[in-house]
Amino acid sequence: MLGSFWEAVGNKLADRVAAVSLPALIFWLAGLAAWTWHAGGLHTLTRHTDWLNKQTGLVQGAVILTALLSIGASGILIHQAATPLLRLLEGYWPAWTNPLRHRLATRHATRAATEETAWQTAYAAAFPTPPATPSVEQIATYNRLEQRRRRHPPAATPGYFLPTPIGNILRAAERRPHDKYGLDAIICWPRLWPLLPDTLRQDLLAARASLDTAATTTLWALLYCAFAPLTLWAIPIGLTIATLTLTLAIPTRAQAFGDLLEAAYDTHRALLYTHLRWPPPTDPQDEHEQGRQLTTYLLRGSDNTTPTFTPPT
Repeated sequence: MLGSFWEAVGNKLADRVAAVSLPALIFWLAGLAAWTWHAGGLHTLTRHTDWLNKQTGLVQGAVILTALLSIGASGILIHQAATPLLRLLEGYWPAWTNPLRHRLATRHATRAATEETAWQTAYAAAFPTPPATPSVEQIATYNRLEQRRRRHPPAATPGYFLPTPIGNILRAAERRPHDKYGLDAIICWPRLWPLLPDTLRQDLLAARASLDTAATTTLWALLYCAFAPLTLWAIPIGLTIATLTLTLAIPTRAQAFGDLLEAAYDTHRALLYTHLRWPPPTDPQDEHEQGRQLTTYLLRGSDNTTPTFTPPT
C-alpha cells in the first residue's frame, strides 16, 4: 500500500519537475546556440565533446548530472516567480507607484464607460423588438463589444479597475460571482474549492498552470536578452517573444481561467449553502441578498438568531 503511494508521489513529482524543466532546457539550449554563433559555429562544440569523451564514465556522469540539476534548479527558481510576476502583471505594484497606477486605472475605467454606451446601443440593435431582425453587422458589433465588456469590471464600478488589461480580466472574473449572486469570490473560494468535482478542479488547475507558464515564458524571454554580448539577435528575439506572450498568450489564458472560475460559481454555488446548512435562496433577488449575508457570515461569523440552519444531510 505504502509502496504504491510513494510510487504515485514519485510519478507526480517527476511530472512536475519535467514540466518546469522543459522551458529551462529550451532557454539554455537557446543560450548554447547564441554561444556557438559567437564562437564561430557548431564545429566549436567538438572541442568540448572530445574532452568529455576522453573522461571516465564517472566524470561523464557527474558532468551530465550537474548540467541536468542546473537546468532543473533554474526551472524551479523561475517557476517559483510565476505568482509574484503575475501579480505585477495584474497591476499590484508598490505604494510608490500609486500615482501611475491610479492614472492608468482611471484611463481603463474611462474607456470602459465609453464602451458601455456603445454596448447599450449595440444591444438594442442586436435584440430589437419583434418583428424587426438584426443585421449580420449589428450582431457582429454586439458580440465584439460583449467580449470586450467581459474583459474588465463593470463600468459602474471604476474603483475596481486595475492599471493593466491582464489585471482587469482577472478582476472582472472575481467580481462576476458577487454581481450575479452576492458571493464574494475571494472569501468564498477556499470553501467552495473542496466541494467541486474532480474534473472541474483539474480543469481549473490546468488553466492556472497554463497561465503561470505564459507568465514565466515572458520572464525567460526577457532573461534571454542577457545573451546580447554573444549575439545581438538575442535582444529582438527575447523582446518579440515577451511582447507576444504579454499581449496575446497571457490575456487569452487569463480569460480562460476567469471563465472557469465563473462557471464554478454558476454551477456549484448551491454546494456552499448545502454544506454550510444555510437556507437556500428562493429566487434571484433573494439569492443576491442571501449571498451577501453568507459572505459576511464566512468573513466575520455571527451571533444572530437568523437565519435558521437547515437540517444536516
